[in-house]
Amino acid sequence: VLYLTVDPKVYNASVHGQIGQACVDCHTDITGYPHPPLKPQTRRDLSLQLYRSACVECHGHMYEATLDSVHQRALAAGNTDAAICTDCHGTHNIQPPDEPRSRSSQMCELCHSEIFELYKQSIHGEALIGEGNPDVPGCVDCHEVHSVQGPSTGPFHLFSPQICADCHADEALMQKYNISTDVFDTYVADFHGTTVMLFEKLAPQQETNKPVCIDCHGVHDMRMVDDPESTVIKENLLATCQKCHPDATANFPTSWVSHHPPDPEQTPLLYFVRLFYTIFIPAVLGVMVLFVATDIGRRITRR
Repeated sequence: VLYLTVDPKVYNASVHGQIGQACVDCHTDITGYPHPPLKPQTRRDLSLQLYRSACVECHGHMYEATLDSVHQRALAAGNTDAAICTDCHGTHNIQPPDEPRSRSSQMCELCHSEIFELYKQSIHGEALIGEGNPDVPGCVDCHEVHSVQGPSTGPFHLFSPQICADCHADEALMQKYNISTDVFDTYVADFHGTTVMLFEKLAPQQETNKPVCIDCHGVHDMRMVDDPESTVIKENLLATCQKCHPDATANFPTSWVSHHPPDPEQTPLLYFVRLFYTIFIPAVLGVMVLFVATDIGRRITRR
């Protein structure tokens, strides 16, 4: 059933109603009464017909951004249930998408309810949905707003560490929550991260065979590192490593020093070995350069 009535109170409280947008500004084919007959046979067909003409008129640049999104690709492939403007923003009841900031993520829940439930229980979701913390990422912070991207779009998985870096490499933001930026820096410096960065630069369209952040920490269900359900907690770490290293034994994870640089308290042996080579290698090279330079000087003097 398609109801033809619009509650004026609801519309007047909407974004369009507050700026005085008239009905015919969106329904441009209405020029008199009786109205032209509706050709669509279903509500969905009507929405698919109206959203392009109605939304594009004022929000053309946003509509163009959606053309490269996973939603539009699905729509172009024949999936008429793929999200369009009005599925996320509403029709006559449109509200600011970022007031409160959790609203945009709750829009995604309309279609992605199972994923949203995982996110809501994660460390990010609990802070945003449960506490209203504006500093944590919502759906659009990772997947973008109108040009929505996801794991089905080629390099998204490969470049996902850069998404994490937006927050976890931000010194001011991390200092606010007493979180070290070493988390990201040490990942980039180790074998996994270095390989991923090389793939990003040299073969951005090729999937890497090394883990990125979400492969270890989870995708939508990231947990605190002391949460019993966390995939990187000590008790669960071996199972996480075995995703890529099926032959890994119980002592395999103990060789990892976590996302912290070696220090004399936690990993003294590794710290002093690293310190030794930090001093030894430059010293050896320096002595060799000095030897070659003095030898050249001696030969010139003899001649």
